[in-house]
Amino acid sequence: MQHNNSIREYLPTDKDAVMNLIKLNTPDFFAEEEADDLNKYLDKEIELYYVLLVAGKIVGCGGINFAENKTIGKISWDIIHPNFQGKSLGSKLLKYRIEVLRAIPSVQKITVRTSQVAYKFYEKHGFILNEIKKDYWAKGFDMYYMKYEGI
Repeated sequence: MQHNNSIREYLPTDKDAVMNLIKLNTPDFFAEEEADDLNKYLDKEIELYYVLLVAGKIVGCGGINFAENKTIGKISWDIIHPNFQGKSLGSKLLKYRIEVLRAIPSVQKITVRTSQVAYKFYEKHGFILNEIKKDYWAKGFDMYYMKYEGI
């Protein structure tokens, strides 16, 4: 399963596959209303976005956005197909983006905003929890603001 996977930049033609990934992860990881936010993000807010392919099929995606004159890199919209979770593919995609951010001289800090469902994943990869906001994304989905300690 680990072989034959790759990461490439997102293309507009990938949109249906990415929107399907959020559907497959709702309500376990995302609230219903977040699909609209992702749709808007894909159309208007992408800065750097990547898809993860296994045997040519999109099974994951995740992005990078910037803040404060590109001194902050923000990990955004990580989604892995349920059948491919627990196989280190999410870790591969996260590490890939951390390396991209480390190669950008202006980036001094890497952050992620996630939920109570996924924050342990980021913690395992060196992110430290800074703040929690109850029901931020939707009812029952708290926002966990985390900073990466490895930069």
